[in-house]
Amino acid sequence: MGIVTKQALNNTFITYFGFGFAAINTLFLYTNFLTDEYYGLVTVILATSAVLMPLLAFGVPNTLVKFYSGFKDGETGGFDTLMLLLPLTLILPIALIAFFFNETVGGFISQENTIVKDYIWHIFLIGMAMAYFEVFYAWSKVQMKSVFGNFMKEVFNRIGVMILLFLVYFDIISVDFFLKALVALYLLRTLIMKLYAYKLKMPKLNFRFPTNIRSILNYSVLIILGGSAAVIILEIDKVMLNQYIQIENVAYYGVAIYIATTIIVPSRAMHQITYPLTAEILNKKDQPALKSLYQKSSLTLFIASGILFVLIITNLNELFLVLPEEYRGGFIIVFLIGLTKVYDSLLGNNNAILYNSDYYRTLLGMGILLAVLVVLLNIWLIPTLGLNGAALATFIAIVIYNTIKLVYVKSKFNILPFTLETVKVFGLLLVLGSVFFFVTLPFHPIVNILLKSALTVILYLALLYRFKISEDVYGMLSRFLKK
Repeated sequence: MGIVTKQALNNTFITYFGFGFAAINTLFLYTNFLTDEYYGLVTVILATSAVLMPLLAFGVPNTLVKFYSGFKDGETGGFDTLMLLLPLTLILPIALIAFFFNETVGGFISQENTIVKDYIWHIFLIGMAMAYFEVFYAWSKVQMKSVFGNFMKEVFNRIGVMILLFLVYFDIISVDFFLKALVALYLLRTLIMKLYAYKLKMPKLNFRFPTNIRSILNYSVLIILGGSAAVIILEIDKVMLNQYIQIENVAYYGVAIYIATTIIVPSRAMHQITYPLTAEILNKKDQPALKSLYQKSSLTLFIASGILFVLIITNLNELFLVLPEEYRGGFIIVFLIGLTKVYDSLLGNNNAILYNSDYYRTLLGMGILLAVLVVLLNIWLIPTLGLNGAALATFIAIVIYNTIKLVYVKSKFNILPFTLETVKVFGLLLVLGSVFFFVTLPFHPIVNILLKSALTVILYLALLYRFKISEDVYGMLSRFLKK
């Protein structure tokens, strides 16, 4: 896993750097510089744009990664052109719908919160920018260059948002201007990513599309459905909360969700490179390499996500003490969503195996059914349990979805991501979590978090190193200690 470890490590540093800015924005700047209502509005706009994004992208990011390595050098012109034009087949008609039926669409999504009605174009433009950003990001990933794209995805926007929030705080710009600038920020990010992708490989327009265009289009359409289902499972809770309760509650929910989402950072970083690598292994039909990558990626990500989950849960009460009072009380949300993120990480490169294999159709169908399930669960649970109901609906849907993916890969490839080392890491995390959850220190909450986290991490790494539970982690720690 040399190339995986090297780029994944760079991506991890960048992603954590970005999440550091996101933490400041989410936990402190948004909560103090914007009213709860406008913070909830920003959350709804971004979540709705994220739900729209897979549809506007037309499945191109996944399709580009899956099929690119199957072409010989110099034979990708028609394929490249097709990938650049495909998103327009849905972007243009949806733009027309937004233009001619703006009042109807606005009325539908603002039944509970009328403030949302005037921001339809914000949602569409950000969704379109997200879609083409992912296209150009995939363009660079197939050239095995993922670090810059990861920086643009994880860091660029968050620095921009931080600057804009300070401008709001010092009354240099209004909140309405902030929302317009947010759209401009996403569009600018896409433009920069496009220029970088074209620098790596300049496209040459060629309308002689590949002979396997039918397979490419079929895959893209299925990826639209599957990608939309996956995003719906992750993001629809925030969108649906807007339909049932006051919008400021979406802000409170979003903060709790963000805290749990930090668990997935190592997985997001590693997937930038394991996705194209998995596609290449599948194209070569190298079963031993596939099994090795599956198990190693699972163990490494479980080690990283597991300790993050422990750190969050054992320090959550202290973290709540430094937030505004109305943002406290989301322990159940963080716990449930955090568990789903750990489960995601435990599956390693499972998604990459499925979406780049010949067995993706069945799973995509199951994803669609589960997206429908999570919508129905939200309709049932949000009116009954409020914010906790939204978290429970997401938890149930993701556990079912991940279990299906796990079983399906086992049935088709006869491989599992788990090893004996997985059990050892689970036991170690369980002991550390149980012990440090009840440890309280008589200092300021920030000091308590830093001290308890440092002690937990040092003990965790020492035990991993002493018992050589993971070859990759042991090797990295050995090189660090030698230096």
